Amino acid sequence: VQLQASGGGLVQPGGSLRLSCAASGSIPSSNIMGWYRQAPGKQRELVANIISGGATNYADSVKGRFTISRDNAKNTVYLQMNSLKPADTAVYFCNLRSLRAEFWGQGTQVTVSS
Repeated sequence: VQLQASGGGLVQPGGSLRLSCAASGSIPSSNIMGWYRQAPGKQRELVANIISGGATNYADSVKGRFTISRDNAKNTVYLQMNSLKPADTAVYFCNLRSLRAEFWGQGTQVTVSS
């Protein structure tokens, strides 16, 4: 399985970005897709994930600001990020996991700064 992430960039505080991650290859039919992030000097943390059936899970720090969604026909997961804060600055990683395996995409930098 390969994961291709896109959509990062530089945005001012209060702004919005949308990340996309397309999966390709032999994708398990039952899976969880999600986004993690890692800021300099910090551990990688879960931002949000979504199971193939649609249930979602969010980190407390992003609830009400970020929305995760997926298009199963396109094997793509999205992360809509609104009301961005400097604390959201990090490298964001796409993740796909099933019962038997876990896959990571390349990171995409999100920088929130004026």
